[in-house]
Amino acid sequence: MVKPVVALVGRPNVGKSTLFNRLCGEMTAIVDDTPGTTRDRLFAQAEWSGVQFDVVDTGGIDPTSNSRISPLSIGSADFITEIRSQAVLAINEADVVLFLVDAISGVTPADFEVAQILRQSQKVIDGTAHPPILLVVNKADSARQRSTVNEFYELGLGEPHPISAVHGTGTGDLLDVLLSEFPEQTKELDDDSVKIAIVGKPNVGKSSLLNKLTGEERSIVSPIAGTTRDAVDTKIEFDGIPVTLIDTAGIRRRGKVDPGVEKYSVVRSLRAIERCDVALLMIDAVEGISAQDAHIAGYVKEAWKSAVVVVNKWDAIDKDTYTMQKYSERIQQDLNFMDYVPILFISAKSGQRVDQVMPLALKVQEERLAHISTGALNRILQKAQDLHAPTSKTGTSIKLFYGTQVRTDPPTFMIYCNNPKLAHFTYMRFLENQIRLEYPFTGTPIRLILKPRHE
Repeated sequence: MVKPVVALVGRPNVGKSTLFNRLCGEMTAIVDDTPGTTRDRLFAQAEWSGVQFDVVDTGGIDPTSNSRISPLSIGSADFITEIRSQAVLAINEADVVLFLVDAISGVTPADFEVAQILRQSQKVIDGTAHPPILLVVNKADSARQRSTVNEFYELGLGEPHPISAVHGTGTGDLLDVLLSEFPEQTKELDDDSVKIAIVGKPNVGKSSLLNKLTGEERSIVSPIAGTTRDAVDTKIEFDGIPVTLIDTAGIRRRGKVDPGVEKYSVVRSLRAIERCDVALLMIDAVEGISAQDAHIAGYVKEAWKSAVVVVNKWDAIDKDTYTMQKYSERIQQDLNFMDYVPILFISAKSGQRVDQVMPLALKVQEERLAHISTGALNRILQKAQDLHAPTSKTGTSIKLFYGTQVRTDPPTFMIYCNNPKLAHFTYMRFLENQIRLEYPFTGTPIRLILKPRHE
C-alpha cells in the first residue's frame, strides 16, 4: 500500500504546525507565535476514517523575503529562501496540498503570491490539475471570523474551508473532503517483484553498488555526499526472478540533515524502506559502524523489514586472518537488536563479492516467506518451557498453551497464554531465539503476539 502524501503550505504563522499536530495526534511540530519557527519539514503519519496518509509540514513560504517589508528579512533572507525551496519540493511530491491562510489577517499580498506558486506547481493530467489544492482558512474561531471566509474566494483556489486548528473546529469536515481528493489507486500496480532497497549514510557507495548489480551506469556516482536525491527504482531479473532495486539518498543523523532538497531526500529514503521487502544496509568499512548506521538499522527494524548488512570498501582495509571476524563481532554488538542479520563484505568499486549480494538478498526474502507448521511450533514452545520455566516476582508465571503462525511477510506467530502481561521482554527474546535455533529466518524479524486464553 502506497499512502497518499498531504503537504501543508502557506505563509509563516498561519497555523500549519498546529494543524499538523492535530492531524497526527501528537505534539510533533514546534508551535510558536514567531513567524518562521518551523524551519525543517516534518513528516508523520495520520489516519481518518480508517485511511492512513502521510503529512508533511513545511516552513512558511514568504514570497517577499527579499523585500524590506518582510517580517523575516532581518538577517534571515537566505534562511527563508531555504524554507521556500522545502515547501516547493513538498508541493511537487504531494498527492493533495492544504493551503493555509489566516481568518484574522484576511487576504494578504503574500497569500496571493503563495497561491501563484501553488498554481505554477500543478500539472495538468487528463484535463485535471494535480495535485489538488484545498484552501484552508485557519483561526476561524468565532462567528465573526467565519463570516469573513468568503473573501478568500478571490485567491482563485475554490471553496474556502474554515477551521480552528487549535480547537479542532471544522477539521473533521476538512478531513472528509481531503479523503475524497486522494487518488483512487493508492495501491501499487500489481508487481510481484522482490523489492530491495539500498540504504545507508551518504557516500557509502550505494549508487556504485546499484551500477554493479545492474551492469550499467544507471545512477550518477560521485564522491560528493548527497548526489542521489531521489529514491530511484531499477527493474532487473536475476536467475529468472523479477527484482526492483531501490537506490536512495543517504540518510544522515537528524542534526546533520541540511534544509531543502536533502531534508526531503531523507523522507523519501524512509518511504523506500517502507516499500521494500529487503533492505541492504551499507556500511563504510573505512569509517566503521557508527551510531547513524545503528539508527538506520532501527528504521528497518521498526518497519519490520528484512535486511542484509553490506560492508563496502573492504578492499581499502588492511587485513589479517581475523579482521573479518572481529569486524563482524563489532557489527553484531552494535546491532544487537538485529543479530539475525547476515553480514557481507564487498567492494562495489572493484566488484569483490558483489556477485554474492543478490543471492543472499533473495535467500533472505525466501526466509521472510517461510512458514512453520503448528505442530513444529508447539514442539519448540514446549521445549522452550522445559528448558527455561518463566519466573515472576508476583508468584504467578506465564504459561504458554499453544501457538500458530498466522502470517508471513514478516513471519508472525500468535501464542495463546494465561496472561500476556506476565511476559517479560527477556523471555520473549528467549522464545524468539528458540524458534530461530530450528528455523533461522535469516535476516528477517519475527513477530510474537501473545493472546490470553483460559486453561
